[in-house]
Amino acid sequence: MKDILSRINKVFENKVKLGVMSALVVNESLDFNDFKELLGVTDGNLATHLKALESHEYVSVQKQFIGKKPNTSYKMTDKGRRAFQDHISALEELLKNRK
Repeated sequence: MKDILSRINKVFENKVKLGVMSALVVNESLDFNDFKELLGVTDGNLATHLKALESHEYVSVQKQFIGKKPNTSYKMTDKGRRAFQDHISALEELLKNRK
């Protein structure tokens, strides 16, 4: 049981970070406005959580211009994918092992 609990990643305990990572599992990349609409959060709240995921190197950021409009998109890194998969696997094991 201790082994399973040690694999639960505190970074993903927040519902916004969990939502970002879950969305990136099924989408190669999403931009800031996509996340905002999908998760129903404010700009500041979303920016804070995306920065935290970026600081852990779980997401990468790409800034570009589409026409004359700035666009910021996010992708899950390999490190982020491994960390998130391990977190989800630990949660699944925890649920299977409860009696």
